[in-house]
Amino acid sequence: MSDPETDAKNNPAPEPTGLSHPEARFALLQAQTRRHFLRSFTAGVGSMFLGTLGSPFAPPVKAAERNVDGSLRLDFTRDPSRPLSVLPPEFAPRAKRIIYLHMAGAPSQLELFDYKPDLNKLNGQECPASFLVGKRFAFISGVPKLLGAQYPFHQAGKSGQWMSDRLPHLEKHIDDLCLIKSMRTDQFNHAPAQLLVQTGNARLGYASMGSWVIYGLGTENQNLPGFIVLVSGGNQPDGGKQLWGSGFLPSVYQGVQCRSHGEPVLYLENPPDVSRPLRRRMLDAVDEINQQTYAEFGNPETVTRIAQYEMAFRMQMDATDAMDIHKESPAALAAYGANPADSSFANNCLVARRLAERGVRFIQLYHWGWDDHGTSAKDSLNIGFADRCRETDQPIAALLTDLKQRGMLEDTLVVWGGEFGRTSMRENRNGQVMQFIGRDHNPGAFTIWMAGGGIKPGMSHGETDAMGYEIVKDPVEIRDLHATILYAMGFDHHKLNYSFQGLEQKLTSVKPARVVAEVLA
Repeated sequence: MSDPETDAKNNPAPEPTGLSHPEARFALLQAQTRRHFLRSFTAGVGSMFLGTLGSPFAPPVKAAERNVDGSLRLDFTRDPSRPLSVLPPEFAPRAKRIIYLHMAGAPSQLELFDYKPDLNKLNGQECPASFLVGKRFAFISGVPKLLGAQYPFHQAGKSGQWMSDRLPHLEKHIDDLCLIKSMRTDQFNHAPAQLLVQTGNARLGYASMGSWVIYGLGTENQNLPGFIVLVSGGNQPDGGKQLWGSGFLPSVYQGVQCRSHGEPVLYLENPPDVSRPLRRRMLDAVDEINQQTYAEFGNPETVTRIAQYEMAFRMQMDATDAMDIHKESPAALAAYGANPADSSFANNCLVARRLAERGVRFIQLYHWGWDDHGTSAKDSLNIGFADRCRETDQPIAALLTDLKQRGMLEDTLVVWGGEFGRTSMRENRNGQVMQFIGRDHNPGAFTIWMAGGGIKPGMSHGETDAMGYEIVKDPVEIRDLHATILYAMGFDHHKLNYSFQGLEQKLTSVKPARVVAEVLA
């Protein structure tokens, strides 16, 4: 066994070079002394331990290596100093970017898109026993009564698709939409269901859809994050920040939550008395320390950390400009119903268009407040639901109009939906109906829509039974939706993978998934 004291004398810690700031030099010397001790102690046991920690930025497998099925693996390696640099997709994509509109809380498909006249005829009658046997509900107990649609339906557009009167602005775009009425999930509580929709897994720790897309493709604008999240409705979604987390992927691919009102990113601006030139000098000193750390240990994450600091510095100029809807014309603000003085879903939709124009790859909007159980006025189908529709209808329609007029809808994939559906029965608890009208969670059937980005417009896919309770034709699993979205972005979902814990991790996980080719143009 080597003597640490002798080793330290024979192998002194290297003297740092180029660091002009005394405190920076001292910090580096301290760090080097600790590392030098770990290397030398007990013949390098410390170094062996550090080596086992690994790095999430360790280069993935090379292109010549193969997947389990024998197909060639794609090569996602990048220069660590440019972790968001653009990579080509596997094949020609239908879409270049995604705007995902997640209605947190799960809007009722039976009040929007899934017209069920037979359910209306049976309104108020006791629910059939077959609807209850073997089913798990979040709140329903006893024997609930069937509940017909709370709003009138009609056929709209040249496609003649059914929709309610709650979305008069979106109705003008019904021929641009592809309604998937046969979505289903295996989760009936909000947080795990939202996680499943956004990460492909109901448990924490998995990479979000946006992270996978940025990992695979990078982003065009190196002065803004490739994955930006905007939240409205007064609360965060139940799944929290894990919904846009990077999980086991390198942290640089996680979503960055921004704001359409006030400072775009909290603490992005320089503190008082810190000028931009001074911030530049500070970053240069930190970068020099990180570069020496990288030279000593070779951990690519260190270089990526430098890139993130530099990104934040550039964002001070570009993010402020991108989020500033004051620069929009009065006509544009009026079209969206946006107000620069407020924080709203309308503002976020307008910002989404501005971000898409600037080359941001994945833009995620969450609007909270769709959990209409009937426990209060704001959580009811007859009051709160109508409010949520008013908050979102005009901005979404304006976003689609804007994208279309600018020639961007054809290569922008827009997705709208919640995490599950609502029951065909009125919610009751302990045998008592709620004071207001509401529906419980239904994982067995819900509706989403997609538009643009190579999606077939003016059509419906899938079908539920006469009560809108279960799927009877063309079911679409969450993993099928993921496979279809990735296909539109130019990837076979099997090949967009990342080695972690001995598995080739994928957004679609391990169960069979299919691309829903019927909805592709």
